[in-house]
Amino acid sequence: MNTNADHRFIPLFQKDPRPAASLILVRDSVSGLQTYLLKRSGKSKFFPGSFVFPGGAVDEDDRAFQFWKYHLDLSMEEVEHRFGGNGLSGTDVLPYCVAAIRETFEEAGVLIASNPPDHAYERACGLRLSKGLEKLWLKNFVSSSGCPLSLTSLSRWSHWVTPKLMKYHFDTFFFVAIMPEGQTCAPDRNETDEGLWISPGEALAANLDGTVPLTPPTIVTMHELLACPDTATLKINWETKPWGEARLPRMINSESGSLIVEPWDTRYSCCEKDQDIRIDESMILPSLESFSRLWLHRGLWKPVRSAIGPY
Repeated sequence: MNTNADHRFIPLFQKDPRPAASLILVRDSVSGLQTYLLKRSGKSKFFPGSFVFPGGAVDEDDRAFQFWKYHLDLSMEEVEHRFGGNGLSGTDVLPYCVAAIRETFEEAGVLIASNPPDHAYERACGLRLSKGLEKLWLKNFVSSSGCPLSLTSLSRWSHWVTPKLMKYHFDTFFFVAIMPEGQTCAPDRNETDEGLWISPGEALAANLDGTVPLTPPTIVTMHELLACPDTATLKINWETKPWGEARLPRMINSESGSLIVEPWDTRYSCCEKDQDIRIDESMILPSLESFSRLWLHRGLWKPVRSAIGPY
């Protein structure tokens, strides 16, 4: 990311947030739009046991611009048009695109590439679940197969930066893509224990009852996806959907527990001064109701209404 973008985030953190990418995989079902979620290993340092979209940190090899620009199904001018904006160039965002594709295969077994040969894809799937993938597996795959990464399959969705009070800090771009035909999702049984296809409404309800615990950005994303009954509706505007301003939630640690205040909350700009807020179970909102705050209640992040009074 260029320095013009970096300066927006650094003052908010004890250390620089680590670049990361996530991919919202979607498909149509008889009951409507579904997304694919993975359950993070209980040994994970970041949201253990929670269900998330495939994704992870940007690696050094994801930044190999001189290599990747020749192994895409888009020119760099087209990458700029499709993924740039809000102070970011196509070159800035390209490592995040590569990381989203790489991590989605490593964690879920889905390869976002242009017509990958069956034998090459099947071999990579076999290695992934048996011996494991070598460090440069994606570079080697696209070089040997002549199969470029399919950036035309990706679109912008959102840009998140974790709150400064969280132990692990990430600067994450969320992309969205339709599940490729002929491929199957499967958790890696290492970083992820379980995978499932689920509708946004079902996921939000399951988060409240604790059967599918979600992370805060996943809860927000599921609420946004409620407006999309199918992939056709989702695709209408997604190619021109801007990143918008980076979402920088604030966290308050109070006697009632941890509270995340989203940027659209009316008290967002001054919430860090309010440490004596009181929250209780009566403030938990129904799963489909709009919200701007999330409360960590018995290990689950739940949407809550605003307290009565100044806060």
